[in-house]
Amino acid sequence: MSAPGAAGIGRAMRRRPAALVATIACLAAVASGPAVAPAATTRSCGAVRDPYPGTRYAGVDLSRITATGVSCRAARSVVRGAHRRALGITPAVSGIRTFTWNGWTVRGDLRAASDRYVATRGSTRVRWRF
Repeated sequence: MSAPGAAGIGRAMRRRPAALVATIACLAAVASGPAVAPAATTRSCGAVRDPYPGTRYAGVDLSRITATGVSCRAARSVVRGAHRRALGITPAVSGIRTFTWNGWTVRGDLRAASDRYVATRGSTRVRWRF
């Protein structure tokens, strides 16, 4: 004869593998989740050194350039061109300068000690400081 509690242990042991399989299946479903596209990498690019020699801005660099979804070479090109255009625009009283340059939407914040700019085109973004 078996012990009175032995029959109960056997039934519990038979149920555990089924519960374990169900738990693993649920965890696998949650872990896989919806497919998410990988985020674009953000690169820190070198500064554009002295872009306006012989002017009142001589010696001032376009620095802290970061590029998201675009190469550093392209980002530096955007910075040079868009900033040259920005200098020709009279800023609004608010201190925010907004314009387009070659398909890029550029927003410059002139209120701080250093001007901060962001150029966007679709999901790509370029930031810099003047």
